[in-house]
Amino acid sequence: MTSLTAIQALRTPTPSEPLRILFSACLTGITCGYDGTAYGEYPALLKILKSNLVHKVAFCPENESFGTPRELCDIHGGTGLDVINGNAKVMTASGIDWTEGMIQASLKMLDIARKEQIELAIMMDISAACGSQVVYNGNRNAENKQYQIGAGVCAAQLMKNNFLVISQRDFASLEVLYAKIDTTHVIDPTQKDHHETTWYKSYFKL
Repeated sequence: MTSLTAIQALRTPTPSEPLRILFSACLTGITCGYDGTAYGEYPALLKILKSNLVHKVAFCPENESFGTPRELCDIHGGTGLDVINGNAKVMTASGIDWTEGMIQASLKMLDIARKEQIELAIMMDISAACGSQVVYNGNRNAENKQYQIGAGVCAAQLMKNNFLVISQRDFASLEVLYAKIDTTHVIDPTQKDHHETTWYKSYFKL
């Protein structure tokens, strides 16, 4: 089942039973980015964040384990799932091994998702913690930085445990979600999820 199909299958929310959505905290405006900012505003999420049909839960796994501000970190030797399985590492730009801290943060995020009975997670793509479709392959500051298909450690932990995860760049899926929380919303069929974009298909030669 694709994420778009899975969102279509979500129940219709009501004010007394809103959709329970977990967000990467930076996407909600909380200043927990590596540099102490929220990385700016995300217009595509404002309708969701302001809806009374959404129960919003915000969590920053990197802040949980490493504080704010902090170094940038990336996955080396695989994807987030590989990190969970012990086959890849999370390293900071200066070479510090953050693997164990990231795994612990992913377990905390999983615990929150379970306790809050989350139905969907919307997470910051590219992040070594929260990326859901694309993450860096090694150090993002390298002269020839590379991307890879895959999830960050915390998104992978949620997916492994059957939680639905999308990114702030999955605009087709977000359109379907808008219609769930606003019956007047007309879905824009031209919108695409990140894996359908020209950049994604060109970069990964799909």
